[in-house]
Order: sequence, then C-alpha cells, then structure tokens
Amino acid sequence: MVEPVCVVTGVGPGTGSALARRFAKGGYRVALLARDRQRLAALEQELPGAKAYPCDVSDAQQVDKTAELIERDLGQPSVLVHNAVAGAFGSFLEIDPQVLNRNFQVNTMGLLYLARRLAPAMVQAGKGAILVTGNTSALRGKPFFAGFAPTKAAQRILAEALARELGPKGVHVAYLVSDAVIDVPWARDRFKQKPDEFFIKPAAIADELWHVAHQDRSAWSFNVEVRPYAENW
Repeated sequence: MVEPVCVVTGVGPGTGSALARRFAKGGYRVALLARDRQRLAALEQELPGAKAYPCDVSDAQQVDKTAELIERDLGQPSVLVHNAVAGAFGSFLEIDPQVLNRNFQVNTMGLLYLARRLAPAMVQAGKGAILVTGNTSALRGKPFFAGFAPTKAAQRILAEALARELGPKGVHVAYLVSDAVIDVPWARDRFKQKPDEFFIKPAAIADELWHVAHQDRSAWSFNVEVRPYAENW
C-alpha cells in the first residue's frame, strides 16, 4: 500500500516537530513546511520519508508551488495540519497596524490558501483531514492581544466554515485550542518558577491531533480543547 501523506506547516522545535514525529510514527510520509530550511534539516534526516519544503504560507504563489512539489515527491496529501503561527503582543495603541495584518496573512489567509489548494483532491478522494492548531486567543480578546487574537478568532471561524462545507463531502476539519503554555525551551526560561504541570507537552498535543485526524466518521469533532490537569480555567 502507498504510504499516506501529511503536510505540517510551522515546523519548529515545539508542536510542529512533535506533529511530524507522530504522523511519521503512524506511517505517514510527512511534508515539513517552514520559512527557514535550516529549521527543517535535522528533522528531515531524522524521519524516514519526510521531506523539507521552505515555504511562507502567507504567500499564495509559494503555497501553490510547494503543493506541486509535495505531490511530485511524496504523493497527494490526505492530512493537512496548519500549525504555522504569527503573533505579536502589546496595547492596541502601541502595535504597528501592519503587524496585525502580517499575523492575519499567516494565521488566516495561510489556512485559506492551503485549503483551496489541497482540499479539492481530498474531496475527490472522498476522505481527508484539515486540522488547525489554535489557542484561547481564538475565543477571547484580552488586553495586549489586539495584534494577535483577532487573527486567531478569524482563523477559527474560517475553519468552521470549511468544516461545514467539507464535512458532508468526506473531509474532516477540526480546530484544536491549546489552553496552556507549550513546553519549549524559551517558555521554560520565561516561566522558571512554574512547576511541570503548568506546561502542555508538544507530544501530547500531537497525540490528540493524531486521534482527531483518525476519528470514526460517525463521531467527528470540530472544537477540541486541551489543557494541563492543573490549569485554572
């Protein structure tokens, strides 16, 4: 049997790498997308069948070109995980309005470009999954999040629109909200006094997205929330 193909955007040292490892472990050939090829080189060597593709998902032409290369090299993707994220924090009076626009291009328009390019083949096949990683900014606007939260909220609504349109055609779309600080080195350094249970493990996020991607059709999820057991919510 031909190995299925999974596309993961925003492959970095945290969730993106964990997702790539989980889907590779599950028998997928994984297309690793990030803007910087150097971030992908080690993971490409680590995972058999994985291949790196430098790509800025906010650029529709780059998305189209990269999709062509993936189809040529690996085959037609059956799973897309849009994990790429752009963020900025500060008062709405302080942030550069162009920063909000840039974040929107990556978080929301990137999802649109990817879905437009990859979903038609999934529909034709009658199966597939489009998964999006988000956080609580998709659900609420807090002070100093004006440059970020609007883009994640728009991303979640776009994903819901995709889910309602693509679901009846056999393509599962889901949005995962991670209500926690992800356990990566920079976060550990910033929150030095926090105990282990304060953080959410990238591998645990990847396990949940693997589960969602392979849910039985009679019980698909759209809104998925994960948080550490000790999180105050």
